[in-house]
Amino acid sequence: MLPGPPRGITRNEMSRPMALFQTFLMIMQALLSVALIAGVLLHSAKGEGLAGIGGQSHLFGSQKDVESGLNWFTGIVSGLWFAIAILLSILGRQGV
Repeated sequence: MLPGPPRGITRNEMSRPMALFQTFLMIMQALLSVALIAGVLLHSAKGEGLAGIGGQSHLFGSQKDVESGLNWFTGIVSGLWFAIAILLSILGRQGV
């Protein structure tokens, strides 16, 4: 069992920063979700995909450069999304 709050501080005042942190994480996860969807949609299957609209697939010199950049972006965003999902799960179990 966790100890109670220090004298003079209510339990509600202690949880306010954690609630703000949880709200921040939820907003970040929503933004990362949109970025992850965009990153996946920009990947090309066998053709040029949505990255080929307006000739943007050739903007970085070659298709390989675009794909490697998109792979890196998608990997980083998905890793951050997964880490935030775990943190939100932990905070939810603590009852924040």
